[in-house]
Formats: sequence, structure tokens, C-alpha cells
Amino acid sequence: MKTLTLPIYNIQGQEVDTFKLDSFIFDGTVHAASIHQAVNAFRAAQRGGKAATKTRGEVSGGGRKPWKQKGTGRARVGSTRSPLWRHGGVIFGPHPRDFSLDVPKKIKTLALKSALNAKLNENALLIVENMKFESTKTKDAAKIFENLKLRSRKSGERLNTILLLLDKIERNHDLALRNLESVNITLAKDTNTYEVMSHRKIVVTKKGLEELCERLKNTISERRTKA
Repeated sequence: MKTLTLPIYNIQGQEVDTFKLDSFIFDGTVHAASIHQAVNAFRAAQRGGKAATKTRGEVSGGGRKPWKQKGTGRARVGSTRSPLWRHGGVIFGPHPRDFSLDVPKKIKTLALKSALNAKLNENALLIVENMKFESTKTKDAAKIFENLKLRSRKSGERLNTILLLLDKIERNHDLALRNLESVNITLAKDTNTYEVMSHRKIVVTKKGLEELCERLKNTISERRTKA
């Protein structure tokens, strides 16, 4: 696949330069199966698995037999903590468990690479020169996304879900963006497949994209070396 070039914008929404995408990463191929596996593993890891109930052997009390075995005309009972009784144990109830799934590093790398290519194919990947906030005001941060044509204040359209990938997160970023519900920020080199796929638009700084590509290339190179 030939090398693609994307424009680089400043925070005023003006094109200031171009960025040549690394064809080793951005080859246009999307491996849907690996994305599915990586997303499932990420979501499974978010489950606490803390739900628990007590069996008849774990409920306190019930050591004495309620009545004698024969002669009363009642059904035979060995404990008041039988699941059939009030305050008794629970049959087949949930118990603490680990929902996490093991995914090979090779699959994780392929999934992230495929997710980035998917966003590129959808024209949902936008590169900015930098993302420096001079103030902590939310309206100033929102104006930047309007300049990038990701939000129109006049039409009242809902802001696209945006993942902002930065090379460095500063205090102003957190303060200015914390009230924009549709914008999430993270370090570009630490992002994952779920984050990329769960947002409609990806905005990444030039340096952040370079760090992310370097991370993927190093991971792939290490795997080939071991093989």
C-alpha cells in the first residue's frame, strides 16, 4: 500500500503542515476478529465478579434438627438453613469469580493497529499540531473543537464522541475538558483498542501519533525477534 499523507491542523482549525503516515502501521487492513477479541477482553476485565451468595453450609445456625425424623407427620428436615426455608442458603447462587480473558500480545497489537486503520478508513482520524490550552475554561476548549469542525454551536448538534490522544497531559487539559462529557483524554502511547473503537472521532497530536506508532512497531519487532 502506498504511503498516505494527512493534513495537520492547529487549534484554530487551519492546515499548517502534512503528516506522512507510517505504511507499516497504516496499511488499510482491518482485522475484525482481533478487534472483537480485544474489546471483549477489555470489557470482561471491567467486571468486578464480586456477587456472592451463601450456600446452606455457609449460613450461620441450623445445626439442630428442627424436629425428630419420624412420628410428627411432617416432612423430614435436617436443618433450618435448608434452601427451602426462610433464612436458608441459596441454590446455585453466584460466587466471586474472575471474568478476565487472556489475549495474546500479538492479538492485542493487531487489534489496535486494525482499530486505527478502521478510523482512518472512516476519515475519523484528525491530527493536530499541538493541544495547548492557555486557560482552564471549558468554553475555550469547546471552541477548539468547533474550529476543527467537530462541533457546531449554532446548530445545537450534539458533540461527537471524541478521544483526544496527547503526548503529554497537563493540568489545564483536565480542568478544561472535565465538563465536556463527550470528550475523553488519554496518552497516545497508552491507548487501547476499546478506547479507539468506542469514540466516533480520534484527535491526536503529531508527537502523540509518532509515539503510538513507535510503540506498535517496537512490539511487532520484539515479537518477530523472539520468533
